[in-house]
Amino acid sequence: MRGRDEDTGEFLSPSRSQQRREALDVLELAGKLASLTPTQLAKLPIPDDLLPHLEHTRKITAHIARKRQLAYLAKQMRREDDETLDAIRDALDEDGVAARREVAAMHRVEAWRDRLLAEGDAALAELLDEYPAADRQHLRQLVRSTLEERKRNKPPRAFRELFRELRNLLLAGSTEAAQAQEAGEETASDESDFDDDSRDED
Repeated sequence: MRGRDEDTGEFLSPSRSQQRREALDVLELAGKLASLTPTQLAKLPIPDDLLPHLEHTRKITAHIARKRQLAYLAKQMRREDDETLDAIRDALDEDGVAARREVAAMHRVEAWRDRLLAEGDAALAELLDEYPAADRQHLRQLVRSTLEERKRNKPPRAFRELFRELRNLLLAGSTEAAQAQEAGEETASDESDFDDDSRDED
């Protein structure tokens, strides 16, 4: 992250404040990585030489010792080139976006489930308007079974099945919407190509 002198072409050393900012950025990144599970880490483009340091840091729970180990991990990370660290940051951002989408999707499923249980057929009619492929009879039966479970204090089997049914329904709806959007973009692209060909013929 050094600049270059325009006259001499020599690299300029970063200022002390810039060095400190960069060091803090890497320390923050080290902290994020150390808080991830092995499964999450496996999805990231982390160099093999850093993995043992990360694993060691993850196992330390004592505050002072962990702080010292994080500083050491960050020191090792600063030896990597900027492209490597940027690739890790980009992958972390993508993973974070995906996680937030998944959480939002689960909240939508829970909201529909709560509405079906509280509002009955009125909410079911609204759900069918938004998701025509939904099985009205099956959903209605699941709602009744869930309410019956609650009344009798029975295990929440229908409650969980209702959640799974709604999750699959909303997931399928999201996939169809994405495919329709892609198809629309391809059609628009094809029409654009056709217009270009027509202009060429003119």
